[in-house]
Amino acid sequence: MVVGSIDKPKKLKAIIFDLDGTLLDTLEDLKNATNAALEYSNMPIRTLDEVRRFVGNGVRKLMERAVPNGCDNPKFEETYTYFREYYEKHCKENTKAYDGIYDLFEELKKQGYEIAIVSNKMDEAVKILNKDYFSEYVSVAIGENVKVAKKPAPDTVNKALEELNFSNEEAIYVGDSEVDIQTAQNAKMPCVSVKWGFRDEKFLRENGGKCFIDKPSDLLEAIA
Repeated sequence: MVVGSIDKPKKLKAIIFDLDGTLLDTLEDLKNATNAALEYSNMPIRTLDEVRRFVGNGVRKLMERAVPNGCDNPKFEETYTYFREYYEKHCKENTKAYDGIYDLFEELKKQGYEIAIVSNKMDEAVKILNKDYFSEYVSVAIGENVKVAKKPAPDTVNKALEELNFSNEEAIYVGDSEVDIQTAQNAKMPCVSVKWGFRDEKFLRENGGKCFIDKPSDLLEAIA
């Protein structure tokens, strides 16, 4: 079911998706990497719900929230480095696409839409996951890197559009978090919020969400 609506571009050509919580259920692997790093540094581990609340602003911010006293902790950088190395090696152990994502991508491709992924996850992990899960459908996948400001800045979205050779007037953004809503606003694009991800509808509404879908196939109705 679609709740709310978007101002659909007159010539919609591209759909840009967030990754974690939108296309892939990555939470278990993120929790395991977080706790592996915390245990390595003899710090208290975190629950799945805690990690769910910590994600959305990139992995450095995730670890700032997970480590006691955050980046002020003298062992923060060592712990964060361990997390990055561990997650790159173990990022696919429990991760899977949400039900209906492949069917949605198949239909979007059939209808002629271009698909891109823009994430605050580490760029190397985004490219690994895209290659292994979505390479048949997604030609552009961009993650956090030092050269481009991460979401909610519009820079990564603009870079994806540039690589696709489209403008923001030809695209919409799909995500599961308040960061995605803010990113779409900053990129001057409509946003569709998914209800199966890491944030609930009430929270998303409080943070500016206007259009919501219950399952991936509902996106086809939202853009019809």
